[in-house]
Amino acid sequence: MDKMKRYFLELAYNGTHYHGWQIQLNAVSVQEELNKALQTILRKPIDTMGSGRTDTGVHGKQQFVHFDHEEIADARTFLKKVNAVLPKDISVYSLREVLPHAHARFNAQWRSYEYYITLRKDPFEEEFSWHCYYQLDLTKMNEAAQLLIVHRDFECFSRVKTKVNHFECEIKTAFWEQKDRHLIFHITANRFLRGMVRAIVGTLVEVGTGKIDLADFQAILDSQQRAKAGSSAPPRGLYLSKVEYAEEIFI
Repeated sequence: MDKMKRYFLELAYNGTHYHGWQIQLNAVSVQEELNKALQTILRKPIDTMGSGRTDTGVHGKQQFVHFDHEEIADARTFLKKVNAVLPKDISVYSLREVLPHAHARFNAQWRSYEYYITLRKDPFEEEFSWHCYYQLDLTKMNEAAQLLIVHRDFECFSRVKTKVNHFECEIKTAFWEQKDRHLIFHITANRFLRGMVRAIVGTLVEVGTGKIDLADFQAILDSQQRAKAGSSAPPRGLYLSKVEYAEEIFI
């Protein structure tokens, strides 16, 4: 039997019709579809480990998984075959061998998300952005976003009853930009709590509408209470956009 090797597989997906990334009972997930495709091509059961979870309806511009298998000599042909059997809303982009201990989740150094808001109703973006009917003050939203960078405990933006050891995250960047009729929120951190980005976006939108001010936003951060923060933004506007690793783990 050939020696087992570990691979990182890069993929992207439209999450509209999936109940999130992770395999679960009685619901179709992205991971389930990927595992089925890999099993079809490699002719053996394949278990993948993702860099992180995305919730129902959330999209992935860049997701990574690792899996173990004998040597895959021709990555280009392999990717072509996997794409041929995957559903049309999931694509694989690259395959790289990594060190045997490399882990798609634990070795991820930074993860980035983008959230898209559209300022007009657009039938071609219904599944991919949140249409906001009201005027938003982008300057105030960016001032509030900067408060995230100097904060560490984000329990106020975590889904209630989440099983984690702590609520500390290091946020490296957080800002809004406007491109034509879109407002795009960019955020990069070493880790994210469940529901965190959508809760942040929903609360920043309340800053943008004037419902709360910067002092209120800081008070929410200090409260450590999810009930104090705003409602979560809809999942359809959220994208896992980038996952970063140290180059040393790649062979």
